[in-house]
Amino acid sequence: MPNLRDLAYAVGVTLTTPVWGLSLLRTGKWRTDWPGRYGHAKPLTQHTGGTILFNAVSVGEVSLLRGLVDELSRRDPSLRIVIAATTNTGFKRATELYAQRHTVVRYPLDFSWVVSRFLDRVRPDIVCCVELEVWPNFVDACDRRGVPVCVINGRLSERSFRGYSKIKRLIGPSFTKLAFAAVQTEAYAERFRAMGVEDVRIADTMKWDTAVIADEVPGADELAAELGVDLNRPVVVAGSTGPGEDRLLIGLLPGLPGGTQLIIAPRKPEWFDAVVKVCPGAVRLTELRKRDPAAPAAPMQRALEEDGDKRVFLLDTIGDLRKAYALAGVVVVGRSFLGLYGSDVMEPAALGKPVIIGPHHKDFQDTVDAMREANGLVVTDDPGRVINELLGDNPLAAAVAEAGRRVIRQRQGSTARHADMILALLAEQRA
Repeated sequence: MPNLRDLAYAVGVTLTTPVWGLSLLRTGKWRTDWPGRYGHAKPLTQHTGGTILFNAVSVGEVSLLRGLVDELSRRDPSLRIVIAATTNTGFKRATELYAQRHTVVRYPLDFSWVVSRFLDRVRPDIVCCVELEVWPNFVDACDRRGVPVCVINGRLSERSFRGYSKIKRLIGPSFTKLAFAAVQTEAYAERFRAMGVEDVRIADTMKWDTAVIADEVPGADELAAELGVDLNRPVVVAGSTGPGEDRLLIGLLPGLPGGTQLIIAPRKPEWFDAVVKVCPGAVRLTELRKRDPAAPAAPMQRALEEDGDKRVFLLDTIGDLRKAYALAGVVVVGRSFLGLYGSDVMEPAALGKPVIIGPHHKDFQDTVDAMREANGLVVTDDPGRVINELLGDNPLAAAVAEAGRRVIRQRQGSTARHADMILALLAEQRA
């Protein structure tokens, strides 16, 4: 029977239909796995080795699980691991990473009957919500079935906490039902406790472990050749950029060393086209993969080629950013210059790249603080000046890069701690 939350969801969906409906049409996200969103996952049989369901959201959370999934599988090959992703890009990435060895499903809408259908089909023994994603009907349904739910790699930002606090009477009971919350920092721990979680454990972030320290990335040279990047000239890679940052960074090019090339990778697919509006001649990876090699270049791109100076490349694909980072002389981490909340700095730092991030990075405050204190990255509101400094001073760039790697090495180990906690919870559940 539908509950009051279902009614509230239905009213909310109805009232906001013009907003999210137009957004789905504009971005193309209406082309999705609607049966999966309504709980029609592939039915799974009861598994004697135990089933762990990971509730991830999008590409970041899905990718974060790689080391943990491998660690759990190594420790207990009999486990059945199911990864549930919410967004289209997250589901695609989960399929690429895990589908050959594990089960990938779409995470359902939080209506009570949808959640029940989903749990009937997946039959988890325990559920691990990645970073947060504590959905009330889902947690209640698991509680009624005796399926423990925990949060791993937990984070609860200041703005999310303010929002949750306003509706604590409605959502608080879901937090109190968590078996535990393994969180990244003491600040997050305080917020989870304030929401009612009794067992809160500080385990640092698994992102330190997913930042694989390497000097080379397979496929990087091929990506450079595909884009037409000249590796004999300076390369700046701007990763996970937000709205408006494309214009900001492209506008810096005239002040950078001659021949500097800029690879831009926006955080979300719906932001890809904005780069082309700012720079119509940008080399777009998806277009290259469709285009006749003999076709003429766009007018602005021809001008860029003729003056032998600057080029702009748009990485409008999922899963290629690490390769692009490997090509960089300097990496600029986006969503941090124009009022958003930052993006992950670890991956480029692990590749030995000097990293720049803007002043707005609250979602990654602990990581940025740790690396900044060790001089392992540069926080600035003047990226043009810092890019010039790093491109023009090889010893300085190398020192920043090595300091960043040193911090990563010192902070690794969270994945193993999470595996210990998850396997202990599973053993307790199955005892």
